[in-house]
Amino acid sequence: MLLQGIFPPITTPFYPDGNVYFKKLEHNVERYSRTLVAGIVVQGSTGEAVMLSDEERRDVLKCARQAAAPNKVLIAGTGIESSVETLRLTEYAAELGYDVAMVRTPHYYKKQMLPANMLAFYRTVADRSPLPLIIYNFPQATGYDIPAEVVIELAEHPNLIGIKESSGDVEKVRKMVEATRHIKRSTTVTETFEAVTPRMVAAAANTPADGGEMVPVGALSGASAGKPSSSAVTVVGKMKTRQKDVGFQVLVGAAQKLHPSLDAGAVGAILAFADAAPTACYEIYAAWKEGDAELARLKQERIINAAQRIAGELGIPGIKYGMDFNGYYGGPARLPFLPLAADVKKEVEQLLADIRN
Repeated sequence: MLLQGIFPPITTPFYPDGNVYFKKLEHNVERYSRTLVAGIVVQGSTGEAVMLSDEERRDVLKCARQAAAPNKVLIAGTGIESSVETLRLTEYAAELGYDVAMVRTPHYYKKQMLPANMLAFYRTVADRSPLPLIIYNFPQATGYDIPAEVVIELAEHPNLIGIKESSGDVEKVRKMVEATRHIKRSTTVTETFEAVTPRMVAAAANTPADGGEMVPVGALSGASAGKPSSSAVTVVGKMKTRQKDVGFQVLVGAAQKLHPSLDAGAVGAILAFADAAPTACYEIYAAWKEGDAELARLKQERIINAAQRIAGELGIPGIKYGMDFNGYYGGPARLPFLPLAADVKKEVEQLLADIRN
């Protein structure tokens, strides 16, 4: 599955009393769906997933899935400390129609999280998961940084298709990309090489175009004897698709280092800063994709200070206030997070003054 582009890991809106504000969740998802982001991540760290009950996590996944545009790749954060609970939530996300599961590194018993433990955990989940997986590494929050060597070994698993690397270590990105370059997997994309998921194919198969050719969904998986070449176009309903070889896909999580990370081999990013400024993040990716290094550099410089301060230092309360300032609903975070002081709110407004949506 293709994971290129920018993905906002959406926040979970709350009422002042702490209950989930589902109408605002729908509003945010619908608005992100109208932007140029490649997809949406639900129940990542920025979604305060660790602050929610299991029922709330499931309800948020369901609400966001229903509100999202059908052409956006949907990634569900399903990582919990044990493989058993991770699989239960992953299976529920699959039932809802999510496309990918993002599984954070177990970390509570971090002294016991040796390479053998991580290999066993991710291989067990990947073996049984109905969804393709991406590893989620966020050492600033977990206190555990999965070694590049472990990721490289895990990349050989056919159901582990990538990693969200949020450490901000560009050299680690480069190392993982170089060491997994030999991995090539055929995936379905649109005629213009945009992401296609099994959910999208199934929907297209149920809406045949006038005079178009109806092709079985299984033909897109490479299961048929005549595997299509990368240039062959297949018609499914109103959708034209082709096959594309992709490798182990590295996405990054530090907006202030997006351009150098792309140069190091990352194919996209899951950025908390994109919750408040999706267009500004996308412009960096688009300029890089078009080969305009100077424009990408200028677009990167434009957001460095804001991304570092708001997402990197102020965290979720800063991101949520930035969303309020830029027309999304941020609202309060759950305790123990505290609202921003008046002087910090003014600082956020100044940082975002020329980064509006």
